[in-house]
Amino acid sequence: MIAPQASSDPELRLKHLLNAVKASNKIWILTDADGCMMLNTEDEDCVPIWPSEETAKTFAIDEWQHCQPQQISVAKWKSRWSYGLADDELAIVIHPDSEGNGVILDPLEFDQLLPK
Repeated sequence: MIAPQASSDPELRLKHLLNAVKASNKIWILTDADGCMMLNTEDEDCVPIWPSEETAKTFAIDEWQHCQPQQISVAKWKSRWSYGLADDELAIVIHPDSEGNGVILDPLEFDQLLPK
């Protein structure tokens, strides 16, 4: 069986991320001197998030090799990031695979899935 963090199933990666966030109270992004890393789909600009520093690091290759993992507490995410991303009309891509694919959610929709 494929480990959830390595699964090709975006829904399994979403569940894994939510379980990890519940356990650690942290969300991970990649950042550089200009801010957080972004992925673009045909329809949306997205901020990718990961369940751990290790999984975020696996994405810091090629054009993003200069990026560093940054943790964000759930409280900070809810108080600043969700509304800021929503105001900027950005979506979230959950634990993207090596092709950048993952479940895409509105930041406020993602908030509803986070632990209280």
